[in-house]
Amino acid sequence: MSLNTLSLPRINGVPLSDEQETLSVEEIRQRACSELLRQAAIEAGLLARDDPAPSGGAMSEAASAAVEALLDQELTLPQPSEEACRRHHAAQRGRYAVGERVQVRHVLFAVTPGVDVNALRQRAEGCLLDVRGTAPGGEDRFAVAAAATSNCPSGAEGGALGWLTSDDCAPEFARELFGKPEVGVLPRLVHSRFGLHVVEVLAREPGLAPAFEAVKSAVEQALRQQTFTTALRQYLQLLAGQAQVEGVDLEASATPLVQ
Repeated sequence: MSLNTLSLPRINGVPLSDEQETLSVEEIRQRACSELLRQAAIEAGLLARDDPAPSGGAMSEAASAAVEALLDQELTLPQPSEEACRRHHAAQRGRYAVGERVQVRHVLFAVTPGVDVNALRQRAEGCLLDVRGTAPGGEDRFAVAAAATSNCPSGAEGGALGWLTSDDCAPEFARELFGKPEVGVLPRLVHSRFGLHVVEVLAREPGLAPAFEAVKSAVEQALRQQTFTTALRQYLQLLAGQAQVEGVDLEASATPLVQ
């Protein structure tokens, strides 16, 4: 066994990658969480002990089904009350607005295989500080930064994405843009499946906020998802505390990274 093989990230001795793979920190955490659940399904008697370890991060069909059964068995997910739904709707009315549009531009720092994610984040944070320091009426540093560094074709247009609705965006990108009052360069990096974004909201059209009754089912679904996310995070923390975890920092993960 080579030294490189010994240094691979593992959960209870099961490697999460092979020597030929170059994974980002988030991809390794994703695989670690999935492997914790697969092994828990075996211990619960929901999956055969000879189930093959994931190849390239992909579980067997039997393992995927067993993990779903495990989560149904282990996670307690109470139905949100109408009072909780109404409170959520009152606090998040903009989130359910119909027809909301934002005019946006961005600088994309793409996460690609083999990229040093920490170095990429530092570059993105440096860009964010630079463009937020642009003086009114001065050089348009945002457009300059987009043209010089963005990994999106929009960089040639100063990062302009035009007017967007939530349906035009990846869900994780839309969550950072819609239902909020912010205009200007957002004071944080926006994370998406494509990478890290420095984002400027140039203008907003608020749209119409429907009554609670019209969006009740969507509100219930949002609260159920929040409950599921919290319960899954806690369950993964429990499993990680009982496992031998090597080469991956699960404490640094803000959300459960399971698909």
